[in-house]
Amino acid sequence: MKDDSFVIGVDFGTDSVRSVVVDTKSGAEVSSSTFHYPRWRDGLFCDPTLNQFRQHPKDYVEGLESTIQFSLRSAGSAVASRIKAISVDTTGSTPVAVDKTGSPLSLQPAFDSNPNAMFVLWKDHTSVAEAATINEHAKKFEIDYLRFVGGVYSSEWFWAKLLHILRVDEQVYKHYHSWVEHCDWIPFLLTGGNEVTRIKRGVCSAGHKALWSEEFGGLPPDSFFSSLDPRLKGITGRLFSKTYAADQSAGCISKVWSERLGLPPTVTIGMGAFDAHMGAVGGQIEPYYLSKVMGTSTCDMLVAPMQEMGGRLVRGICGQVPGSIIPGMLGMEAGQSAFGDAYAWFKNILSWPLQIVRTRSDLSASEKIFPLIDQLNEDLIDLLSKEAASIPVTHENEIALDWLNGRRTPEANQSLKGALMGLNLGTNTPKIFRAIVESTCFGAKAIVNCFEEQGVPVKGLIGLGGVARKSPFIMQMMSDVMNMPIRIHRSEQTCAIGAAMFAATAAGLYQKVEDAMQAMGQGFDNEFRPDKNNAAIYAQRFEKYKALGHCIEKLTP
Repeated sequence: MKDDSFVIGVDFGTDSVRSVVVDTKSGAEVSSSTFHYPRWRDGLFCDPTLNQFRQHPKDYVEGLESTIQFSLRSAGSAVASRIKAISVDTTGSTPVAVDKTGSPLSLQPAFDSNPNAMFVLWKDHTSVAEAATINEHAKKFEIDYLRFVGGVYSSEWFWAKLLHILRVDEQVYKHYHSWVEHCDWIPFLLTGGNEVTRIKRGVCSAGHKALWSEEFGGLPPDSFFSSLDPRLKGITGRLFSKTYAADQSAGCISKVWSERLGLPPTVTIGMGAFDAHMGAVGGQIEPYYLSKVMGTSTCDMLVAPMQEMGGRLVRGICGQVPGSIIPGMLGMEAGQSAFGDAYAWFKNILSWPLQIVRTRSDLSASEKIFPLIDQLNEDLIDLLSKEAASIPVTHENEIALDWLNGRRTPEANQSLKGALMGLNLGTNTPKIFRAIVESTCFGAKAIVNCFEEQGVPVKGLIGLGGVARKSPFIMQMMSDVMNMPIRIHRSEQTCAIGAAMFAATAAGLYQKVEDAMQAMGQGFDNEFRPDKNNAAIYAQRFEKYKALGHCIEKLTP
């Protein structure tokens, strides 16, 4: 172990944060730890009926400390002393209002319970009206400031969320100084930052969500924002003009955090980025292969050599940014606003009677009933998958629309809703579940079509994340619907492993992230190939899916 070195990859997901200690030579996972956000788990500061989803920074800080400390204890002191760097990925766009010191307002006693002073989670859609305003406003300018984000601005992104918070909360408006992405704030925290102007912003978050581009000389001018809403006047001067790729250093760990975590004072803190972007690297992305990080939503990443794109713009996706995934290549992002969330929604619908039983059971019955309810909840998706897999693919099957949380790609529109069609008295629970799964696969196919119809080939699929590894039923259907193979990456923690690869590069252990990816990548352990007969039927059913989508769009105000 004398010459060995290790890094830590930290992955902040929607429900939890996980840290992984990784050997920089082999990519082997030495130890790991997961922390579920307690305030988020209890549903605090959220209101699903309003599409409001907020997270308290204390959940992040407590999780960061807990998972790294536990991982280091598990790895042992010999490994802890050889940690060279830490890099983090987060969900996004998940920004927060901060004061002049760069601290989130919700860490102040006066704002501790104010959801508007907390991180606005990626899936928060309270700013639909503001996104629509931005889209209309952009049409007034000779320069198309939306051209590098697919031509349509989303309520899931940086500016729409800021404008909404400033409009609805006068106290936040009076006390905030700047607006910061989660993936930029954590490195700032770990390096001991105490001045907001010193926060280094990543090109990943800035380019895909905040309208930053080298072609604009940075962000759009202040006149763009001040004419959008007077509350935004002067904001660009309090934000940033320069950005950094994820293979660069954000600084050295602070003395406070070095002692708090039990790490050497020389540890490098890498620049942060979004989970799917680092996950694509952890999953060993290749040019023109769509890397699908499949969790509560999907983020679909594609890289292409800059010279081969030739300035081509792809409309309807979530941005195309040089260096946002792999420095030196054009990074393109797309995705679905609900994927695993669609299955979880249906599971919650089915579980409602069980929760009633739980609340009405007396203490004497609880010891027998509660374990049965918990076990059924845990097994429900697997049971549904097995039954649904036995249903033949026909033209007459029920059909669904996956827009339960709006549509991210193509053409972001978070006002759209899901739908279910073709029900009859023979429709049962597995058939409905099958239709929902099929709809998420059709949503994925719409993304592939979006790229290919605009001249960007998709040569294959790479499946990453929990759904990809745990559900052969869903992955086989995905392959059939797409009519192309999908390789499943071996690692269950591709986002954290990708962060570790960037950490090793930021620390100078590898010259470029492709070298780290080659040395530390864990490869693939499964591949699903399409059933040609099913693929032919799905191709026709996809037309029904699109027709249902057009109908819902017409009915949506």
